[in-house]
Amino acid sequence: MELIFASHNPHKLSEVRAILSDLPVVVTDLKEIGADSEVEETGTTFRENARIKAEFFYKKFKKPVFADDSGLIVTALGGEPGVHSARYAGEHGNHYKNNLYLLEKMQGITERDAYFLTVICFFDNTGQAHFFEGRLNGEIAYELKGSGGFGYDPVFYLPEYNSTLAEMGVLKKNQLSHRYLALKEFAKYLKKEVG
Repeated sequence: MELIFASHNPHKLSEVRAILSDLPVVVTDLKEIGADSEVEETGTTFRENARIKAEFFYKKFKKPVFADDSGLIVTALGGEPGVHSARYAGEHGNHYKNNLYLLEKMQGITERDAYFLTVICFFDNTGQAHFFEGRLNGEIAYELKGSGGFGYDPVFYLPEYNSTLAEMGVLKKNQLSHRYLALKEFAKYLKKEVG
């Protein structure tokens, strides 16, 4: 089964392919199918944004499509950065600036609880939407640590592992990540559908 992953993000694509590698599916991203369209994420929730992207590309290609939206939710900041995680410091996709901005906002705050949330929306062959979620609880570190991963990985601390996600190897991170958890739910669904 061919699945279109509605993303231009090579980091996400490699993570998705690794996690779904034991299923009889071929995952292609937007670049590989020649789709250079960007979809404006106008939703106020991760679920809405995932649906907007998946639905747009399902209507365009009439093939099974899945999209995700994910981000970091910091309790002490009232849920920030939330759906604005990728552009928290103002510039879309500048992970370093986003991390520094977050650490600046967290100065003097001892309540550091946070979680990553991923929502996947899958449009099947019939155009029906299905949703899958994954959540990873942790804390915001006091400084950047580690060089692996991407996004907020250098500031997302897991007390039970005494490290940030960026300090973990890719395999370990993939087994813990919010995207992994959502993809595992998606994979369970796909396994029932495609065997």
